[in-house]
This record gives sequence, C-alpha cells and structure tokens, in this order.
Amino acid sequence: MSTVTIYHNPQCGTSRNTLAMIRNSGVEPTVIEYLKTPPKRETLLALIQASGLPVMDIVRSKESVFTELQLGRSGVTDAQLVDAMLAHPVLMNRPIVVTPLGTRLCRPSELVLDILPQPQQAGFTKEDGQVVINAKGKQ
Repeated sequence: MSTVTIYHNPQCGTSRNTLAMIRNSGVEPTVIEYLKTPPKRETLLALIQASGLPVMDIVRSKESVFTELQLGRSGVTDAQLVDAMLAHPVLMNRPIVVTPLGTRLCRPSELVLDILPQPQQAGFTKEDGQVVINAKGKQ
C-alpha cells in the first residue's frame, strides 16, 4: 500500500473533497490536522520545496491574521512568511498532499488526482454537486 499524507482542515470543503478523493482511490491516508498538530519548520520547508510553489502560494491570504501582520506588503521575505505560518498555522494553505508521485497544494481538490498512486474506484461528486469522476471512472 502506498503512503499518502494529507495536511487537512476538516472545516474546509476543498480539504474534505480532497480527502474523499484519496479514499475513493482505495487509500487510507495519514491525516494530519495541521491546526491541531502544526508542522515543524523543517517539515514546512520540505513541503514548500517539494510542492515547487513560491512560499506566498502556500500562505492563506484570506485569513484576517494575514492582513493584521501585513504579510502582503512589499518586502516581506520568504523567511517571514514561514515564521508567520509556524506562529499561526491557520495561514497555511490547504490541503497539501504528499504521495510517492509528488507533493501538491490541492486547490482545486481535483489536483490530487495527478499524484494518487491508484485510480479512482468509483464515481465522485464534490460536496457542491460538481461531478469530478463519472460512473465509468473518467474525469
């Protein structure tokens, strides 16, 4: 069985949909509720590097603390953004999924399909009613 890990927020619909698609592939992932168990600096840096995304893309700019800390202003460094995410885990964008095929910020949730080691086993419809995988297993 392949190892899949999801950095998950159960209050987030995108995160819930992503988790459901992982399970729909027949995999029971390691679920890390990062608001309860935030990643250590080394782990967060490794996730960012493996994702291939700029640090700012891993920051959730819609959170009020983003504005309060003025993280969107010119001159804010990657190190400052990482420090802010470590101090305020709510700033970490979600969900981040790690599989043997890659690490991805799964926004939208369908991005997880590209890195799952096994195909979807059944049709899948998102919480909002959008069909992602039809009854024949096709996107």
